[in-house]
Amino acid sequence: MWKQPIDSGSVPAGGETYDAIVVGGGPGGSAAAGYLAMEGKRVLLIEKETWPRDKICGDAVGGKSLSHVKELGVKETLESTPHFRVTGIVFSSPKGHNVRVALPEEDVQRLEAGYSLPRQQFDYLLFNQVQQLVRDAGGAVIQGGDVRDVLYNDGAGGEDPGKGSGAQRHASGIVVRIGGRNGEELTFHAPNVIGAAGYRCPVAKSMLEETYEEPMMDRDHYCAGYREYWRGVKGCEDNVGDIEIHFVDTVIPGYFWLFPVAEGVVNVGIGMVMSLLDKQSKKLKALQAEVIAEHPLFKDRFAEATMIPGTGKGWQLPFGSPRKKASKQPRRSASNGIFLVGDAASLVDPFSGEGVGNALVSGEMAAQHIMEGKSPEDYQEALWKALGPELTNSFRMQKMSRRAWLLNWFVGKASKKPAIQEMMTEMIASKEAQENLHSPWFMFKTLMF
Repeated sequence: MWKQPIDSGSVPAGGETYDAIVVGGGPGGSAAAGYLAMEGKRVLLIEKETWPRDKICGDAVGGKSLSHVKELGVKETLESTPHFRVTGIVFSSPKGHNVRVALPEEDVQRLEAGYSLPRQQFDYLLFNQVQQLVRDAGGAVIQGGDVRDVLYNDGAGGEDPGKGSGAQRHASGIVVRIGGRNGEELTFHAPNVIGAAGYRCPVAKSMLEETYEEPMMDRDHYCAGYREYWRGVKGCEDNVGDIEIHFVDTVIPGYFWLFPVAEGVVNVGIGMVMSLLDKQSKKLKALQAEVIAEHPLFKDRFAEATMIPGTGKGWQLPFGSPRKKASKQPRRSASNGIFLVGDAASLVDPFSGEGVGNALVSGEMAAQHIMEGKSPEDYQEALWKALGPELTNSFRMQKMSRRAWLLNWFVGKASKKPAIQEMMTEMIASKEAQENLHSPWFMFKTLMF
């Protein structure tokens, strides 16, 4: 089903005005557009690609995503299609110690613990539902729309005050090209523009680099990822079970993952912070090939496995880790008339690499702020208040994972001590439990006694 085209209606005539323009049809953009449309707002939703389209990702959909998936009307449809239901996470240390962190049993029983499925499938189901919501509310959808420019005025209907003018510039619309390189350019207007087009989002680029003259990329806070799909990996035959994160000695300071996505297919990937990858002699593709072929934990598991041709692809993940000396955390994600969500707002978890959940959360928050008439500055503050503690803790864990000796000690300790495993389960499920990471005394008691 998700390999078929999506009929999203005809392209609207240029010059029209909407309540909001959403640039990007992935989880963050679809969530924002869907929540706005369900409240009767007239939305223009623009996706650069044309379905069916792939999205390079680790393919995990965490528990925080599922309430949004349900509210947007997709959860039952998703569960009727092939997917892998996650019940736990297995971590291994460079020395080969393993610890399994079970996801909360009550969430597993309610089918709210998490899934793993190809983003081509997940995004298709979500976009297909949302594009209908948008059209039913009087909005429009464009597939194959390449946003070429963000339009600004001075906030009072005047001319664009120019680059570097910060708060004086107010977004007023976009210019989108339809039909490829030599296609037609159309202009649309709206008082709110939501940037949801991933790590290269043109709305984010315009706001950060042109309006505020701030850098979009910081290699200390961007991760390089490489992914392949494999069949026949031993231990990954079922459609219910654990996803795996392995801190392999040859990959430190990054990690190697195995995320089954149902029907015997496994997302096999590797990731590393880009500034740290710059110091390595090998690229991620070569590092992954070496792990699969030579590492004692994996070479037997892959002995009879085959890679699906054409699935080896790389991409970038903008982490939500706090930046030193940044004017906004994790970086500026809003300005006059602009709201950034998901990867465009740099919200990927710095430890797990999961970004779908935060994309959906931020998409809903952006929609809510628009519906309530709140300012982008309020959105920026509310977004970091909601996600900042979790992202900060994940950044601490990421920095810890760069030290092989510490990983060996911690995973070895956790593999023998149920209290640590329970603590890790709680920290995955509970924001209150995550706050215990702030307490050195709590951590000392849990680890040492």
